[in-house]
Amino acid sequence: MTILAAGLMIAGTAFLLVAAIGVIRLPDPLQRMHSATKAGTLGCALLLIGVMIHDDSGADRIGWMNILFLLLTLPVGAQMLARATYVSGTRLEGIADDPLDGELDRATEPVEP
Repeated sequence: MTILAAGLMIAGTAFLLVAAIGVIRLPDPLQRMHSATKAGTLGCALLLIGVMIHDDSGADRIGWMNILFLLLTLPVGAQMLARATYVSGTRLEGIADDPLDGELDRATEPVEP
């Protein structure tokens, strides 16, 4: 069990590291937000599962509630941030044709990230 717990914690830490590198290196606010929410959620969930397997204190219910809270709130928060970023007129990197043109009102002056 200890090897499984250590493997899950190492994998979770690796995903959190990838998320942090993505936040620093990606050029676009939407890409940075995507990296932080997707890899960050998976990394935290794996880390918590590894800690719950390793720890025998009986606090598994709290760990599962934390994972459920992360899975329910981070996608909603990411969607709200992405919409606010798009509507504010932020310049998007690498997108030649805007697929949401005419669907959402957008600021006329693009905001530099």
